[in-house]
Amino acid sequence: MSSFIPFDRSQPYLLPPDLKSWLPADDMAHFVVAAVERVPMSVFCVPARTGGKAQYHPCLMLALLIFSYANGLFSSRRIERATYRDIGVRFVAANLHPDHDTIATFRRTNQVAIEAAFAQVLLLARETGLLRLGVVSINGTKIDA
Repeated sequence: MSSFIPFDRSQPYLLPPDLKSWLPADDMAHFVVAAVERVPMSVFCVPARTGGKAQYHPCLMLALLIFSYANGLFSSRRIERATYRDIGVRFVAANLHPDHDTIATFRRTNQVAIEAAFAQVLLLARETGLLRLGVVSINGTKIDA
């Protein structure tokens, strides 16, 4: 008879888990967080609120969008779901869970700033050797990538 490793899904954590230790040191999430810290946040539109729930920082939202886009997540609802299910997304979102409406509103109101920041992060990735930019050809159509 074979022996099995015991497990207990109801075992609570004795201390809160450190999500950083769950990711490999060379994971893209670490690069995205460090790269977004270099992006100037003054260009992002953050509407002033007089009351209610506090807003998410544009740095967090930008990192969440860039990391999600890099992993093929484009839908606001899927990004929201990934903040609960995906360790990398959860780390980038600092274990917070912005709802899909908040993600969509941030994307809509800051579209130009997000595009510029995304280009900045891509150039930084190319400089560090993490990314190779070139031309992608699909069905004979040349598209700069």
